[in-house]
Amino acid sequence: MNTDAKRHLADVVVERIEQLIVDGVVRQGQTLPSERRLTEKLGVSRTALREGLKILRARGVIDTAHGKGSFVAQLTAEPTQAPMLQLLCSQPRTLYDLLEVREMLEAESARLAALRATPADHILIRRRYEDMSGANATDTHASKHAQLDHAFHQAICEASHNPVLVHTLGMLNDLMLSSVFASVNNLYHRQPQKREIDRQHAKLYNAIIGRRPEQARRAAEQHIKSVRESLSEIEQEERRLVRSTLRLEGWD
Repeated sequence: MNTDAKRHLADVVVERIEQLIVDGVVRQGQTLPSERRLTEKLGVSRTALREGLKILRARGVIDTAHGKGSFVAQLTAEPTQAPMLQLLCSQPRTLYDLLEVREMLEAESARLAALRATPADHILIRRRYEDMSGANATDTHASKHAQLDHAFHQAICEASHNPVLVHTLGMLNDLMLSSVFASVNNLYHRQPQKREIDRQHAKLYNAIIGRRPEQARRAAEQHIKSVRESLSEIEQEERRLVRSTLRLEGWD
């Protein structure tokens, strides 16, 4: 095989692997299959595969560790490398601002998921929904509840099949998870709010599985808006409690 043909096949390897990463099929930190499996999956020779992997390493897309193989590099900045994210995390108002962003982005991702989700997406969404619902019957820690809740919403976002939307939310992953944890930590132990959240999740799930895009959009929008309003009410309630306690103690 001449050099141009090898280069062309190497480019095919690069394009296919980059597309898998963009589509979220292969994630940051995930180890790639063995060379033998990759040659079978991509339909190229081992020589072309190695040349393609070499190009990806030069671009910083993958890393290779001796004895461990190749894996997807860290392609987005860690929170410790993003001072603005640290600054946002330190501000109490950020939670409500983030919930506003979630309301906009997740409403659209839910609408797109209802339109575009494949049977495989439905299986993944159903698994995440059942995992989240199943945890309600067990003595699950709030942080675990938050992870399951977040995974459900993430599966919906991925079913939108809009890589830019998926990666935009992915770059805010730590902030997103913190907002979900705030919701779980403050609302799940309050039975009226918890029952309402369960109803909202069920409504969202059924709209997406039933391929009803506008209902899915409204369900996601109403869910996040309701969480934001509930957290605001709790915050105001706590402030009233503090003020009245200080008056009682003679600090007024």
